[in-house]
Amino acid sequence: MEIKRDAYLSALISRKGNGLIKVITGIRRCGKSYLLNTIFYHHLIAEGVNENHIIRFAFDSADDLAMIGENLIQLERENKKVDPDKFMAYIRSQIKDMNMYYLLLDEVQMLDCFESVLNGYLRKDNMDVYVTGSNAKFLSSDIVTEFAGRGDEIRLYPISFSEFMSIFPGDRYEGLTQYMMYGGIPLVVLRQNENDKARTLQNLFDEIYIRDIIKRNKLKKQDELEDLLNILSSAIGSLTNPEKLKNAFHSMKNSKITTVTVNKYLRCLEDAFLIESAHRYDIKGKAYIESPKKYYFSDLGLRNARINFRQFEQTHAMENVIYNELKMRGFHVDVGVVPIAERSKEGKVTRKQLEVDFVCNLGSKRYYIQSAYSIPDMEKKEQEARPFRKIEDSFKKIIVTKDIVPATYDENGILTVNIYDFLLDKNILEK
Repeated sequence: MEIKRDAYLSALISRKGNGLIKVITGIRRCGKSYLLNTIFYHHLIAEGVNENHIIRFAFDSADDLAMIGENLIQLERENKKVDPDKFMAYIRSQIKDMNMYYLLLDEVQMLDCFESVLNGYLRKDNMDVYVTGSNAKFLSSDIVTEFAGRGDEIRLYPISFSEFMSIFPGDRYEGLTQYMMYGGIPLVVLRQNENDKARTLQNLFDEIYIRDIIKRNKLKKQDELEDLLNILSSAIGSLTNPEKLKNAFHSMKNSKITTVTVNKYLRCLEDAFLIESAHRYDIKGKAYIESPKKYYFSDLGLRNARINFRQFEQTHAMENVIYNELKMRGFHVDVGVVPIAERSKEGKVTRKQLEVDFVCNLGSKRYYIQSAYSIPDMEKKEQEARPFRKIEDSFKKIIVTKDIVPATYDENGILTVNIYDFLLDKNILEK
């Protein structure tokens, strides 16, 4: 069974032959290799490209490495990268004419000096280069400088709810329950049994994500990293910062961990695309507030597996799903803050901050979005809408609820939509 990733395929097709290095990034096991080496490969074949002009190479494949005289086990044991001279010699042996060749490289960060190698291929008129990478450091400032503006990133996420529903046999209500519990890692989605899904998620954490982060960053205290993951998993969508997290370690674990170390672990988790941070934005002052931030998991199934599926609050899970969906649609997403001053009956002025769950920007478009699990009465509706009425601009304001309601505007121009329509209709924000 194939899960179609049409939006990402379209993104690759639109960038074909643009003279840049197409870089597909994302958390491990989210489908980068399949997108590049199966979906995009078959598209090229269907377009009439000769298969001899499509060069596929995976730097984490023992078979591919053996073709150039490298040994995967030995490289891992000695913590070495692939010899670029051996790789370039192989590529030269594959180029037979001046027609266009498509170079599809998987996990290219495992190639030593890959920046220079890729820049060299860009200078060839008959080379179109596509690569994948599982680490945000792959696009760090020094690499961007090395590429000299010739890198073109395509961020791949675990499958969206609409992609999930394209293969799910049940209705959208049952589907969202499954999606919020087990997430969108393709390997997990394709499992039929719920116990298999849970076991696969836990194995991915133990055998792939944790081990990879420890090895890549040369961390010595795995238990501290895992404890931090547990704390973040229990508090998705809550405002926090390294100092607060350090204090949680001190009180819960009697740990002497420092703020600097906590901050380092957070960067490692973000670099691996396991979590993302959302900054606070003062809507009236039009300025960012550096701390605290909110952290969301790139896949809810991984978050739930981290806490053994014990702590499943639908309110926070729904907020995380909405955040991920907005990121998948290309929005820059912040947490909104609306400072207000209110005067009591006694005349005393009280200053407070109202929160807007998400401030979403894409080009000239902006949307303000509140996640409200349920709106049982007008009091709750007023609570969710109150921050919107304090915002002095005309950008669209939207409440997303799990209640089964049609998309409707109130007298203040605030749109209310249900979560199912929001996730399945790409044009819902324009209604």
